[in-house]
Amino acid sequence: MVDESTQSTVSKVVGLAVAGGAVWAAQKVVGLVWRRVTGHTPPKPEDDDDPRILEVAVAAALTSLIASLARVLATRGTAKFLS
Repeated sequence: MVDESTQSTVSKVVGLAVAGGAVWAAQKVVGLVWRRVTGHTPPKPEDDDDPRILEVAVAAALTSLIASLARVLATRGTAKFLS
């Protein structure tokens, strides 16, 4: 039988991996939707051109929202699956 501390550690590691994958997938979805709507990729901090500040703010807010939601759902789903 697996003790509680080992199960908790395994749960945290698996949850972290699943959350990381979910955030990566969410960023890909945001990029795809952004390209479809605007016709170009979302602005990045390292871009040489000077995108409008509103566009940068919207892209950052949308990416953060989707990534945070994906992380929460992945973490909760992993916890339910492992319990």
